[in-house]
Amino acid sequence: MRIFITGGTGFIGRSLCKALLGAGHQLTVLSRKPETVPGKCGIGVVALKSLAEWTSDQHFDAVINLAGEPIIGPRWSEQRKQILWNSRVTLTEHLIDAIRNANSKPTVLISGSAVGVYGDQGNEILDENSPPVRGEFGQELCEAWERVALSAREYGVRVCLLRTGLVIGKNGGFLQKMLLPFKLGLGARLGDGKQWMSWVHINDHVAMTQYLLESPTLDGAFNLTAPEPVRNDEFTQCLANVLRRPALLTVPAWLLRLGAGEMAELMLGSQRVIPKRFQGQDFKFLYNTLELALQDTLASNKPHVP
Repeated sequence: MRIFITGGTGFIGRSLCKALLGAGHQLTVLSRKPETVPGKCGIGVVALKSLAEWTSDQHFDAVINLAGEPIIGPRWSEQRKQILWNSRVTLTEHLIDAIRNANSKPTVLISGSAVGVYGDQGNEILDENSPPVRGEFGQELCEAWERVALSAREYGVRVCLLRTGLVIGKNGGFLQKMLLPFKLGLGARLGDGKQWMSWVHINDHVAMTQYLLESPTLDGAFNLTAPEPVRNDEFTQCLANVLRRPALLTVPAWLLRLGAGEMAELMLGSQRVIPKRFQGQDFKFLYNTLELALQDTLASNKPHVP
């Protein structure tokens, strides 16, 4: 297949590109730094610097939309919120315009989202049919992102939404930022530690995306999470155990909110998500338990050489 990818140089995108190349697909990646694409995504990957370079007579069989500025980062000022919105919602709007203008439409659009689309729902078990709890910026961002992506259906394109959990993998992702304090014995639960964390191993995430790409009857929202979410205190203890370090500290919720502002809700909010639609398929998870995922990742977690 000829596949157009946004976000291909990111943490998830790099692994996905390598898997797709290995499967024999032809890839074109959108990047603000096209000169870095072959090194990050693989030799032979074509790079475009802007969507304007996708001409109407150029055909792609599939589009995979993973672009988005890191959601964890600077405090969510109004300016930062606009950056996050533009990198997800606005870019996807432009992508839909490119699809509309293409003489030959892609068969499928696989577009990013996150489990944050459900909002903070405590202990409620959430599947793809669960209604959201609205009112937070992160939830509104995901919902708008999905709504724009679904508009590709107007042009006969199958749309799959990737409601991604916390992705565990080496040399990137949220885990990378946690390793140093945990290795120093400074690992800490967040707030009361009872909030649910829905996670997925990078290899399973890539395999799930490929599964959707190759399954023409599948459409709509899919939770890209492992079958067994854990509470924050369980995650903290499991990571400490794998690293063979203590984790006796607590970061109070009030301190998180003081330091991170509105963004703290990403760390204190609770989404107990299960991948019900994948469990109804013949898909096999390689990493069903958090311990297995962490052991695999940390056993191979070597310093990254650019």
